[in-house]
Amino acid sequence: MHRARVMELLLEHRLLQLGPEESLAVAETIDFVKAHVDCLVRTCLTGHLTGSAWIVSPDRRRVLLTHHRKLDKWLQLGGHADGDGDLLAVALREAREESGLMRLRVIEESVFDVDRHWIPGRASEPGHWHHDLRFLLEADPEEDLVVTSESKDLAWVAVADVASLNPEESMSRMVRKTVAAWPKA
Repeated sequence: MHRARVMELLLEHRLLQLGPEESLAVAETIDFVKAHVDCLVRTCLTGHLTGSAWIVSPDRRRVLLTHHRKLDKWLQLGGHADGDGDLLAVALREAREESGLMRLRVIEESVFDVDRHWIPGRASEPGHWHHDLRFLLEADPEEDLVVTSESKDLAWVAVADVASLNPEESMSRMVRKTVAAWPKA
C-alpha cells in the first residue's frame, strides 16, 4: 500500500492557514498514517482513510449532498480507500458510484479539506475513526442523479442552506471555504 502520496497531500495541506479543528485533524491524520501501514484498508480496526468529494455547481451556488443511509445525515459524497493510495481517485470513484454523475471535473488536485470523525460501531464492525481527505469537484446540476442503496436521497443544495441540513463544523467549514473562494456562492 502506498501512503507516500497521502503524506505529500497532508504535508502540503498543513501549510495552509487552517482553523484549529482542521489543523488538529491534519496533525492526527499525519500521525495515524505514519503509525499504520494498513491505514488504507478497512481491516485497520482503529480507523482508516477515506476520500470525499465536495461537488459544487459551475456557478458555485449549490453543492451536491447525499442523505447517508447508515449515518442518517446529509453529507458530501465519498467512501473508503479500500487500498487505493490515490484518494482523489477514490473521491471521484465514490462520487460516480453514489450519484450516477459521469461528467465530474476536478477543480483542484490538492486537498480541499481534512476531517477526522468517529463512526459508531454496528453489528460486527467496531466503532472507528475516518480520516477523510476531501477534494473539490464540479458537476452540472442538470445531469441526471441516481440514488443508490447507500443513500436515502441526493440533492443539490444552496451553499447558504447546507447548515440547515447539517450544522456540523466540518460541513460549515467547507461552506466557508466555498464562499471565501467564490464570494457570490
